[in-house]
Amino acid sequence: MKKRVIGIDIGGTFTKYGFVCEDGELTHEGSIPSDTYPDIKDFLNDLCGKLKEIIKKEDYEVIGLGVGAPNGNFYTGRIEFAPNLLWKGIIDLAGLLKGHFNIPIIVTNDANAAAIGELIYGGGQGMNDFIMITLGTGLGSGFIVNGKIVYGHDGFAGELGHTVAVPEGRQCACGKQGCLETYVSASGIKRTMYKMIASEIEDSELRNVSFNDLDAKMISKAARNGDHLALKAFDYTGKMLGLKLADAVAHTSPEAIFLFGGLSCAGDLIFTPTKKYMEHYLLPVFRNKVKLLPSALQNKNIAVLGAGALIWQEIKK
Repeated sequence: MKKRVIGIDIGGTFTKYGFVCEDGELTHEGSIPSDTYPDIKDFLNDLCGKLKEIIKKEDYEVIGLGVGAPNGNFYTGRIEFAPNLLWKGIIDLAGLLKGHFNIPIIVTNDANAAAIGELIYGGGQGMNDFIMITLGTGLGSGFIVNGKIVYGHDGFAGELGHTVAVPEGRQCACGKQGCLETYVSASGIKRTMYKMIASEIEDSELRNVSFNDLDAKMISKAARNGDHLALKAFDYTGKMLGLKLADAVAHTSPEAIFLFGGLSCAGDLIFTPTKKYMEHYLLPVFRNKVKLLPSALQNKNIAVLGAGALIWQEIKK
């Protein structure tokens, strides 16, 4: 019987899953929507039903299940007040999952799962200290220090996306104002682009695109076509990210910072200004020491791999 662990990545729109071998091979990947289930119990019934079908068909021996989720708490196994999920308040996710699977279950933050995936299977192999930044609809982060993920005393350490970049700035889904993710994310650069279109008279191929239709891919395409306002939007986004990464470097002195997710796929459009401004804002002792790198798992489901790797780590212990 083939031994596997299940990795699950719960997102605001979709939940992805897969079966992870100890060597990082990921099989039977799939997804279900997260935003069409008002009741999380109905969501878990359907998700676990799909997983059980695969287990039966493949004759897998599943020895653990790891979950990466927004505001997932490693210590409690709960999702706690996730602003981007349909289910509000405190959810005992591990407890609910144990009603479906009598195996070890670990829950963590989705960006922490991505960091663990990079550490075990990606570009972080052999590194003891690095930072993972996930750039999707929001901004997630995970900190590896001395070869281990940093959870802090309550399980929520490393929330760089919800540190304040601009006091009294843009409204964030978390309830605060000026959070970094309102400037550096797919939704953040969209807000920046629209503000520039409104405040400047320079021509842009995006000027006649409605706010609801505009997305980060369109901004990236316009920038590559030489659109000056789109290029300015990327420069501003890189400036905000570089500023906060310089602060993060001062806290943990990492060997590298990895960028993962949709916005990082813009390549030099985001990497070049981020690196420039990070070096500018860094304390001189840190300058030209920290590598800014794309994730080595960019085309893989890094959070599913990381959630699976977390279970494998615990089993080895």
